[in-house]
Amino acid sequence: MSGGRNGRSAAREVWTTSDEEETRDLGERLGREIGPRGRCLLFGEMGSGKTVVAQGMARALGIDVREVQSPSFTLVREHSGPGGTLLHVDLHRLEPRELGAFGLEEILEADALVVVEWAERIPEAWRTGARCFRLERLAEGRRRIREISPC
Repeated sequence: MSGGRNGRSAAREVWTTSDEEETRDLGERLGREIGPRGRCLLFGEMGSGKTVVAQGMARALGIDVREVQSPSFTLVREHSGPGGTLLHVDLHRLEPRELGAFGLEEILEADALVVVEWAERIPEAWRTGARCFRLERLAEGRRRIREISPC
């Protein structure tokens, strides 16, 4: 895995991972940094590695990564481990106007590490206090993960 500070801003970092395991390892490291009550918003196209990053964050809480799958059809999955609770949210199937009825604002306030895939759908006002990452699929299974600030 390569990466680190890119020099443009103290809040931005860029990493390039060579495979899913490196992407998962980066997710674990970020999960430890963000902490068991943090907010992580993931932006990116289908197949960019958002769920793999979420698996790494789960591992940071002591949750078996095999339990963490894309919650596309259930929208939210809750996982508990010795280090805390992970709420894994996938907004792919929701329109921005549906978020209030869905209860996303309350989910973002939960006593858990909240990881949201397809965060493009979240209003900017709800992104306050979250760490935000844009993921991009590169050739040969590699991924580019860039911290974005402001979110």
